[in-house]
Amino acid sequence: MRNPPGQGRAGQDKQRIFLNECEGIGPVYPNITREAVDGDIRFCTWKNFLSEGQITHVMTRVNGSGKAKQKTDICDEVHHMSPERKELLRKLAFEEGTPLFVIDHEMIRENYREFREHLPNVQVYYAVKANSNPEIVRTLFKEGCSFDVASMPEFMIVYENIKDMPDLERQEWIWDKIIYANTIKPIETLQALDCYKPLVTFDNREELKKIKHYAPHAGLVLRLRVPNTGSLVELSSKFGADPGEAVDLISDAFSMDLVVEGLSFHVGSQCTNFDNYVQALQLSASIIRETETRTGKKIRILDIGGGFPVKYHPEVKSFKILARKLNVEIKRIFPPDMQILAEPGRFLVANTCTLVAKVIGKSFRDGKPSYYINDGVYHTYSGQVFDHTNYPVLAFKEGDTQISAVFGPTCDAFDTITNSAELPVLELNDLVYSENIGAYSHASSTYFNGFPPAKVVHINL
Repeated sequence: MRNPPGQGRAGQDKQRIFLNECEGIGPVYPNITREAVDGDIRFCTWKNFLSEGQITHVMTRVNGSGKAKQKTDICDEVHHMSPERKELLRKLAFEEGTPLFVIDHEMIRENYREFREHLPNVQVYYAVKANSNPEIVRTLFKEGCSFDVASMPEFMIVYENIKDMPDLERQEWIWDKIIYANTIKPIETLQALDCYKPLVTFDNREELKKIKHYAPHAGLVLRLRVPNTGSLVELSSKFGADPGEAVDLISDAFSMDLVVEGLSFHVGSQCTNFDNYVQALQLSASIIRETETRTGKKIRILDIGGGFPVKYHPEVKSFKILARKLNVEIKRIFPPDMQILAEPGRFLVANTCTLVAKVIGKSFRDGKPSYYINDGVYHTYSGQVFDHTNYPVLAFKEGDTQISAVFGPTCDAFDTITNSAELPVLELNDLVYSENIGAYSHASSTYFNGFPPAKVVHINL
């Protein structure tokens, strides 16, 4: 937890001032409203489905209990659905239509609790960009999660959950539970953020100058450039200060009467090379020591970023192994009062969502069956392009399978989901699905060719 307002940051004596005029962000972003971020979403709950055979649909938030589950370490398993869940998805597709993006909130809660269990001394900041659905944010908010935002619309999605708090309580919540983890911020964003005094990241002198002028009350976190070798999505080419200039940048910030509270790094998304974390931890410790020697200032926040792996397939290394390694290294390298933050996104939502689509056309091309479905790479399967993740297309129908091609609905040959799906013979209106598709998928859907993103349905809210 960060030092509370009024007691300064990182051991400094600077007095905190709450700016009463900062009631909201409307004057700067007048078009961001609840409706703008929610969209047209229906909510449902899965309540005792297995025993009652019923699904209850409502137009407002409801509490779903679901069937009781025994506790399992779901992070160590490749998630595959049960026959009962398949039947539920069929019913939802029949009632709601397709394409359908189904979010299971009980699994979100399980993932969050599992992360906390294995990294108990790490404050969890959900990376909202992984899936910015407001109900996902709401579920994690209720669990006590903190949030990593990278834009003002993302900030507003989180803000919806705290807007009715008393002023001081809301200010303290933002102070402690939001980090704006985009190293480059528009001037308008800095102006809007300043009165809330959140943590913000930076990695260069030009950004320091902007922060000094437009958000001098923010707490600063210097993002380091660290190895991303072996990660599915590389980030270091765009973000992070070179380690050799890190102490100089921190010193410059203090000389500008800004307060640097911490360091951060990101080893790359879906990291399976756990040595990346060890190297980054050791590098951070070295920079913190040198900073204290040169400036006399203490750095007591370390944000270890994201990258926590999801079991898309059995060969992915276990998160529990990584957690044990992190716990040992953090205890060995850092003093007991170092506050450790993390920004899991994919880990919390990837296996919580399923896409259901239907066959809208079929043909025989290049020696194999070819199916056209009503979702594609411009929509939920966009993660195959931007996130470099493959989502196997599976059929509800059983039968002997053959190698088949699957295409999306748009008038573009690039809209090819796979040329190697193992599918039985499918007919028009047959349903298909993809599991583990909750991260960096629906979040990057478009309206290309006039086809809207898949409808969102929530279960176990």
